[in-house]
Amino acid sequence: MQLIQQNPDLSAYLADDEVIDHHHPVVRATAARLARDAENSYAYARLAFAYVRDEIPHSQDSGDPRVTWRASDVLERGTGICYAKAHALTALLRAEDIPTALCYQLLGVVHGLVAVRFHGAWHRQDPRGNKPGVDARFSLDGERLAFTPDTAAGESDHPVLYAAPHPAVLDALRAAPDRAHLWKTLPTAL
Repeated sequence: MQLIQQNPDLSAYLADDEVIDHHHPVVRATAARLARDAENSYAYARLAFAYVRDEIPHSQDSGDPRVTWRASDVLERGTGICYAKAHALTALLRAEDIPTALCYQLLGVVHGLVAVRFHGAWHRQDPRGNKPGVDARFSLDGERLAFTPDTAAGESDHPVLYAAPHPAVLDALRAAPDRAHLWKTLPTAL
């Protein structure tokens, strides 16, 4: 699949905003802690991915009713669904000057993941969190995502790489008082 940058300016994929708030003290402290154990940006990206995938439980899997959407809140509260975890990973990677995009799969509902830029190319990564039947891995050599779209069922990979969360995703997260409500209002299209 050919990935398409929504914004041709690569610096857009390093930006800090209300959601990808990589200048927030919680994000900076987490990034600094992870960077201590990394000898280069690739090693840091792998550590940040593993941290978000393994140390921030997917709220549906853990039964946590809280809804998070801002990267710093995801890291501080230690919970989030796929979109929120993608926001946290994006902030951690951008905090260390690694261009990172938000991207999506259409799997009946929209599923969130990220793409990192290494060696002049984008590589999609899925920090959703592993569980039985889901084994996502950080990889620059072929994708190891949580889910593979079932094209016969109308599922697909969405090729656009966004510098900021898609409005449909952000609107659903912000409007949800809890995860049970969010689960009923997840976007089904972009």
